[in-house]
Amino acid sequence: MVKVNEGEMVMIESPTEFADKIGLEYAKGSNQSDKKERGQFFTPIPIAKFMANLAKTNNTHYDILDPGFGTGILTSALIEHQIESNSELKSVVITAYETDESIILYAEQTLQNLKLWAISKGVELSYKLISGDFIASNYQYLSEPAENYDIIITNPPYYKLGKDHISIQQCKELVSGQPNIYSFFLGIGAALLREDGDIISITPRSFSSGRYFQAFRDFFFSKVNLMHVHLFDSRRSSFSRDKVLQEVLILKATKNSSYIPTNVMISSSGGMSDLQNPIIKTYDITMVIDSKSTQKVVHIPINDNEEQVLNLVLGWDCKLADLNINISTGPVVTFRATKFLVDHDAKLEAEFCPLIRLHNVTKMELKYPYKLKGKADKILILKESMPILLPNKDYVLLRRFSTKDDKSRLIAAPYLSAVTQSDFVGIDNAVNYIYRKNGTLNYDEIMGLSALLNCNLFDTYFRIFNGNVNVSATELREMRFPNLETIKEIGNQIIAENNLSNDRVNEIINNMFFKLTPQQKDK
Repeated sequence: MVKVNEGEMVMIESPTEFADKIGLEYAKGSNQSDKKERGQFFTPIPIAKFMANLAKTNNTHYDILDPGFGTGILTSALIEHQIESNSELKSVVITAYETDESIILYAEQTLQNLKLWAISKGVELSYKLISGDFIASNYQYLSEPAENYDIIITNPPYYKLGKDHISIQQCKELVSGQPNIYSFFLGIGAALLREDGDIISITPRSFSSGRYFQAFRDFFFSKVNLMHVHLFDSRRSSFSRDKVLQEVLILKATKNSSYIPTNVMISSSGGMSDLQNPIIKTYDITMVIDSKSTQKVVHIPINDNEEQVLNLVLGWDCKLADLNINISTGPVVTFRATKFLVDHDAKLEAEFCPLIRLHNVTKMELKYPYKLKGKADKILILKESMPILLPNKDYVLLRRFSTKDDKSRLIAAPYLSAVTQSDFVGIDNAVNYIYRKNGTLNYDEIMGLSALLNCNLFDTYFRIFNGNVNVSATELREMRFPNLETIKEIGNQIIAENNLSNDRVNEIINNMFFKLTPQQKDK
């Protein structure tokens, strides 16, 4: 309770619970499509408290920024934690941005309650609630950093930006393809931190790899040091109230120009129910981010098996280019090539070749022909279609996307030129193809690469740095592989046994790299 006027006592609610209640009240008047359009999903109490607990608690004064305030649960949880954990705290200034005018009145209620609660605890609190665009108001600090804040805490909006979006021009330092708006919030936030300041955020984990986030990773990790990452084993649990299936993580990064950490803490939980008792492991920073690499991919192992796999792979010295092997994306974009596509039942007099599509590629086996209703499986060989056709030679094909029903992210099949008598083949844009540019892949190389890409070991490796269902050629170029002799040895064993089952492929790979004892094999 806090005394407001003489003789009048007012009950002040817990700031976090009040903000959550306000959020529920607001949610009653908004629908799922509105939230999705704005990338707006409110943080549940357990996650808000977990994030708040990551912040430092050693100052007498804090300047705090919440660039996507919503109804204020993150800032409320942060202030509540700071006051209850830091007896030296005297004052706090909050800067909050919110673009949704329908939320402003709710946000104001949260801040008023928070201010009264802080006063009741002997802490002076003031705030600025800005009804405006955080990016438009602060993008200039990407080129001229301003050290304004001690703690930035945020659940930024998540959505991809169209190529003409004004924010792309404003934040060109962070753009290397089609960006997602959350990366702009993090990039600008890093530029606004004071020395020893913390940025704490919950975002999709898609920034951890891929060409589209390369510029962001370069900028972000040049400004701050990654200190802590938390992963959720279940996609559904983190924002179950809003039915979000995005794979998200929580991160804490600190600006410290004079100190480069040697370790990163990585924690994980099944969801929110066990969030207060996470599994925690500490890793050498070089395992998590290779600062010398061009891509600066973020690896996030969360258990002993993933750590073992990552240690193994980081010991390999080769990338595909080192093996004189290339990977590209199939050039046939079907909706642009409809005049060249032919259904499997069509009677043709014109010359044609196979069109290999996503559904043709299965683990260790190319299924062609594979008649699927509505899916053309031939492409005409014409002067106009030649730019999108490939020479008919041996390849390894890899799906660019996995589906919700696929147990593996990586699904690869050998493609042998004997599939067709034609000199050409069409490969759909949903399929990556691996090849030797000036020459051909040998059969043992094809089978060895296919086995590696399909095995559980490689799938685990891929999941350690990739949090979505896309398999880009850029990522494959950066992945590490064993040397060519080892790849051929795997391929020759597959060929000799003629057993393409997933179980046998995994057994061969595990025996090759982990040298399992008889006791381990029986487990």
